[in-house]
Amino acid sequence: MTYHAKVIAGGKIVIPADLRREFGIRDGDTLVVARDPDGGLSVKTFEQVVRETQREARAIFGPDYTVEQFVRENRADWGDEG
Repeated sequence: MTYHAKVIAGGKIVIPADLRREFGIRDGDTLVVARDPDGGLSVKTFEQVVRETQREARAIFGPDYTVEQFVRENRADWGDEG
C-alpha cells in the first residue's frame, strides 16, 4: 500500500496514522532518516535500526560474540590495559 506524507512548516513530516499505529510510532519517538543508495529517502524507527545493526554484527562476529569479548579484545588498541 502506498501512503502520502505531508511536509508542513519547519520541514516537519506528518506520517499517516495507519503507519504510526502499525509501527508503534508515538509522539516524541526518534526516527532515523537516511539517503538510500538509489538517491531516495528511508525513514526507520530507532528500534528497526538497532535490530538491523545487531543482525549485521551477528553476521560479522557470529551469534555468540559478546560486547564483553569485544571490549576485552580491543582494550590495548584503546590504550586501556585495565
